[in-house]
Amino acid sequence: MDETKLKELEWIGSARKDLQALPLPVRRVFGYALYAVQLGERPPEAKPLKGFGSAGILELIEDCKGDTYRAVYTVRFAAKVYVLHVFQKKAKHGIATPNRDLYCKRA
Repeated sequence: MDETKLKELEWIGSARKDLQALPLPVRRVFGYALYAVQLGERPPEAKPLKGFGSAGILELIEDCKGDTYRAVYTVRFAAKVYVLHVFQKKAKHGIATPNRDLYCKRA
């Protein structure tokens, strides 16, 4: 795909700031993966986010120094890639993502 036809990244809430706070190796993996998404590709790190059916919401997962990091995004809309949430998984047991990281708080 021509780089002039990259889909724009739209950062929701604090997602961009949260990404910038992650360790450099994780930022590099997520950055490269999101660039591939902008090109219309599906990176190998991307998996459908469980619990959202076919809503077109995917997550990137990266482990670094014993910690797990995730970036959640959607490509459901044609013009942009929406980065919904970036966070460090805090649960020490079980693989379920805590509900506080899945659902937005209403103000």
